[in-house]
Amino acid sequence: MTLREMTAIDADAFHGTIVPAAQPVIFRGLVSAWPAVQAGAESDEALFAYLSSFDQQQSITTLVGDPEAGGRFFYNADLTGFNFRSGGARLQKSFEFLLANRDAPNPASLAVQSVPTNTHLPGFGQANPSRLLDPSVEARLWIGNRAIIAAHHDPYENLACVVAGRRRFTLFPPSSVGDLYIGPFELTPGGPTISMVSFDDPDLERHPRFARALEASLVAELEPGDALYIPYLWWHHVRSLAPVNVLANYWWTPPAEARGAPHDAFLHAVLALRALPDAHRAAWKTLFDHYVFGDGDAATAHLPADRQGILGRLSPDEAQRLRRLLSQQILS
Repeated sequence: MTLREMTAIDADAFHGTIVPAAQPVIFRGLVSAWPAVQAGAESDEALFAYLSSFDQQQSITTLVGDPEAGGRFFYNADLTGFNFRSGGARLQKSFEFLLANRDAPNPASLAVQSVPTNTHLPGFGQANPSRLLDPSVEARLWIGNRAIIAAHHDPYENLACVVAGRRRFTLFPPSSVGDLYIGPFELTPGGPTISMVSFDDPDLERHPRFARALEASLVAELEPGDALYIPYLWWHHVRSLAPVNVLANYWWTPPAEARGAPHDAFLHAVLALRALPDAHRAAWKTLFDHYVFGDGDAATAHLPADRQGILGRLSPDEAQRLRRLLSQQILS
């Protein structure tokens, strides 16, 4: 697979052609005019001074890993916890740490992840706007030094913009799930499930299918001002390559997902279907394929529009009634 690169795009083309195609795309220089990117080009100190001008001096969840981990934020040896510490810290403390350790050969790893700018740095999004997205889509900041984030996926469309430093994304389509050896759902380093494979030293005896995942992978190397579109539920492994790295990203979902969270439906399906006899699961798979994943219009075309019920075009009120019914049945 070849990763597409573009140097010019507008919002209509982005939403009309790029997003529906569901393939990653690099947009070179998309945000190079941002004041934040310009400050980073001047110096790390100038960038942190610029970000500090928006900072509300609130405590923000911050991850710190020992030098021995080599920047990899992951599990401990027996999967009962993690190989890093998590606690609250103000951004200024993180900035001071990064500046003090940027020349160290093997410093502790620091990651300030998914900082909602509307809360912690109000005004940043207005000063550094994404011209591809509605202004209501909030920018989130990811700040740290050299770090490795395991392959994971998010239930969102994602536009990732490098403000400072360099990042390497290794991307996999959703179909690679069986080749990435995903870890437990109940305990995760940052919310999403992650791949258990070490990309630096993959154990192909233990994880033989990972070789097939690599064949399907795409690699994006991003410099300041570059942006990467990561489609919904695409797996991505992220490596921060510089002593100081700042990224802004935007998550958004299609309007239809206001009806409910697909992940909740997935978890309930695991609970309700996985333990059924093979023949029963096969029968339910046929029904799911027909009613959920197939052509919805074809499944109901033989019925009058006003008699299609939950398979028809649900109004917001009808969707809310169905959610209440599901809630009652699940809890009963």
